[in-house]
Amino acid sequence: MSNRFQQLMQVGQSLWYDNIQRSLIKNGMLKRMIEEGEIRGITSNPTIFNLAISKSQDYDSAIAPMAWADWSAEQIFYQLAVEDIQSAADLFLPLYEKSDRADGYVSLEVSPYLARDAQATVREALELWKRVDRPNLMIKIPATREGLEAIRESIAQGINVNVTLIFSLERYREVIEAYLSGLDQRVNAGLPVDRIASVASFFVSRVDTKVDALLEKLIAEGNLTEEEACSLMGKTAIANAKLAYQIFKETFNSSRFKRLAEKGARVQRPLWASTSTKNPRYRDVLYVEELIGPLTVNTVPPQTLDAFRDHGNVSLTLEEGVEEAKSHLAHLEHLGISMSMVTAQLEEEGVKAFADSFSTLLQTLTQRKEEFNSSLGPLARAVSQRVKVFEETQFIVRFHRHDPFLWSSIPEEQEEIRKRMGWLEAPQTSRALVSAIEQFAQEVVEAGFTHAVLLGMGGSSLAPEVLRQVLGVGKIGEHPALDLLILDSTDPAQVLAVESWSPVERTLYIVSSKSGTTIEITAFMEYFWKKAVDRFGSEAGAHFIAITDPGTKLEKIAKERNFRKVFLADPTVGGRNSALTAFGLVPAGLLGINLEEFLSRAEQISRECRPQIPAGRNPGLVLGAILGESALTGRDKVTLLTDALWQPLGAWLEQLIAESSGKRGKGIVPVDLEPLYPADVYGADRLFVYLRSTGEKDDFVNQLVQGNHPVVVITTNDPMDLAGEFYRWEVATAVACSVIGVNSFDQPDVQDNKDRSVKKIQNFHETGVLEQEKPVWEKYGVQVFSTSPIDGLSLKEVVMRFLQNATQGDYIAINAYLPRTPEMQTVLGKLRTWIQQLTGLPTTLGFGPRFLHSTGQLHKGGANNGLFLQITADSQTDVEIPGMNLTFGQLERAQALGDYESLVARGRRVIRIHLGKTPPEILDF
Repeated sequence: MSNRFQQLMQVGQSLWYDNIQRSLIKNGMLKRMIEEGEIRGITSNPTIFNLAISKSQDYDSAIAPMAWADWSAEQIFYQLAVEDIQSAADLFLPLYEKSDRADGYVSLEVSPYLARDAQATVREALELWKRVDRPNLMIKIPATREGLEAIRESIAQGINVNVTLIFSLERYREVIEAYLSGLDQRVNAGLPVDRIASVASFFVSRVDTKVDALLEKLIAEGNLTEEEACSLMGKTAIANAKLAYQIFKETFNSSRFKRLAEKGARVQRPLWASTSTKNPRYRDVLYVEELIGPLTVNTVPPQTLDAFRDHGNVSLTLEEGVEEAKSHLAHLEHLGISMSMVTAQLEEEGVKAFADSFSTLLQTLTQRKEEFNSSLGPLARAVSQRVKVFEETQFIVRFHRHDPFLWSSIPEEQEEIRKRMGWLEAPQTSRALVSAIEQFAQEVVEAGFTHAVLLGMGGSSLAPEVLRQVLGVGKIGEHPALDLLILDSTDPAQVLAVESWSPVERTLYIVSSKSGTTIEITAFMEYFWKKAVDRFGSEAGAHFIAITDPGTKLEKIAKERNFRKVFLADPTVGGRNSALTAFGLVPAGLLGINLEEFLSRAEQISRECRPQIPAGRNPGLVLGAILGESALTGRDKVTLLTDALWQPLGAWLEQLIAESSGKRGKGIVPVDLEPLYPADVYGADRLFVYLRSTGEKDDFVNQLVQGNHPVVVITTNDPMDLAGEFYRWEVATAVACSVIGVNSFDQPDVQDNKDRSVKKIQNFHETGVLEQEKPVWEKYGVQVFSTSPIDGLSLKEVVMRFLQNATQGDYIAINAYLPRTPEMQTVLGKLRTWIQQLTGLPTTLGFGPRFLHSTGQLHKGGANNGLFLQITADSQTDVEIPGMNLTFGQLERAQALGDYESLVARGRRVIRIHLGKTPPEILDF
């Protein structure tokens, strides 16, 4: 603690902060100021909130869902204000308790529009008191004539009151009387008074500003010399305050108050407000240094706090020069400057200024609301209506109770839903994993590991991949953390590339499988297990860990092979919702990510999604309403736009949305990494979501909005907010699935693909041949397979004829069983662009078998609005899978054939282009 702040506290004065802003709370600055003893409370008013909201984007993420829910500007303001006040009050709570409730208060003002309405003020004070629900809250009530009755009644109701806008000594006496009368009323009713606190905010600098102007006027009129006027300037406010302090001492030493004090009543401390120096000729800490005394509070704005920290002086000044103060005010009266008139004008101006600030604030919020609503375009009304229905039906309460009827009326599905809702509490329950993960991470870096290869598919691999790409590689203690690479492809070239990247002696292999029986993961494990056994023999297990559900086959194998560690995951969480469980957190810990902070970011969003939060303020719920209503109106292609930071998140979102929603002939199609086109090219089946950090796509988004395309913008530039985005989208996707009428937590069509692939492998083991139909077109070493005849002189013509089957509302999916290398992505990206330009339809690109665990469910179970262009090739180099009598190339081909047949069985429009040994550049049309 700075010596100045310590000295101030020792003489009995508390310094409060006349400022509040969300960024101060989120970035830890407010907490630091409290812990370092600089401030002991906070005051706020409409002007402060207006500056905080209008001059920053701190509040945009909170305003957006309320705007989309069609809340009024005043509703939005009070929600924002209550959230800030609650957060600040929570930070001050330890000080409140440590000081025995003397300090640690946070003030929130009633509407300035109510300054002349006592009963309305009391009603709002009670409403805010209940809504904020913090013992260290103070409700600010203006000391107008009407406000006095509201002050008395609020005190009698047990509310802490900060009486504001006090200028005159006479009004100050009336304020004290209102406080004491409220206490008397409680005592007479047999109610306690020991937990009621109040301060009387005496405004200071405005008095000097007003009086100095009158002195200047007297000089101009020739009724006062400049010398005499200068001797009076800058002294009235302090004189007024010093005499107010004398009133305070007199009243609270009276026998009347002593009787109340015996019941536990506290003094109503004077609070010096408006303490920034308005006149640059005056010392910038004038209204702090000259008003220091016991049992007082001084609330200072940021610039005054900074000045006092730098060069403020502390001494007991408040009781010095009291007689001079009386003489000063008498001299002013003699000059014709009536303090009663001055203070009356100041009160009137103060009420008007706060009301004007409040009006400006509401205008700002109205403008922000209109901006957000315009971005939803044609969806705005449907979304706001849906949110109202959510509120009326207590949707989010039922959601958190794991009510399966929100998704299905089928008993078997309901039972499964109840088992798959543990992710809702993951930000809290997963904290139990942190210590073990951090200890293990320290163990492996000390053992010399530098690389980690995660062997997984779908939910077990996509979140770790995003973590690595967004958050990078940090440190574990003094050591560099492990670098992480994901293997989720059975393509032999991909397997060999991972092997080349990872030195076996320094690599930790993470076998990550919820079921413990996924064929691809088993193949990966056996391949790298043999490499480790060949190198380390019986010590191979020290290079492996497993992440799986309790009781799986993988857990058994891991124990038999003496894996270094087995992390058991939460069985109540499905794979695609597992980012905040062991499946995401173990890799995150090995990357050196601060897990406590990471989970805290998820918890911040989870708190905003609780049942206690109004539906219109719930970011996950409102986003889900948008996704669902968009799909119902035919805008079922969610097109992801991202700034560079958030680009990797698209792959995770693709799986979450597609696999959750794509069933029963319905579904939401996520479109990730699609090249940008002019806004007028896009059809009416699009909803755009812009994951924004730097704003590099702002101009393009504006063009979309002007073209009446709905756009949702989510802005955050902190990579650690990835945890919050995981949670937001998990909630939103589950909500959207409820809206469109599907079970978010099953994947009924995935098994068919698996069964067909297994059957292909069984037939291969029996016959030595992977069965496939005859091609319908063959040239240049390329074969095309289809259930319908297709002709053409070239492959380009063949593809063009296939694409002629497309109609408005369709999408084109390129499903490539090829290595997912940058070079291949470039080739297929060009193909994607060509298709989009040819058809004007949305396009997706997936690499197999990775996409089978992502968009595969949507392809088979969703609406029949997809055209599927499957691409396969012969492996340049194949790799044997130990113990499976199969190569990776053969497994990949079996999966591709199973995928193709499954699509055909469901009547999908599909062709398979088998390149053989032909370079993929042949697809560059």
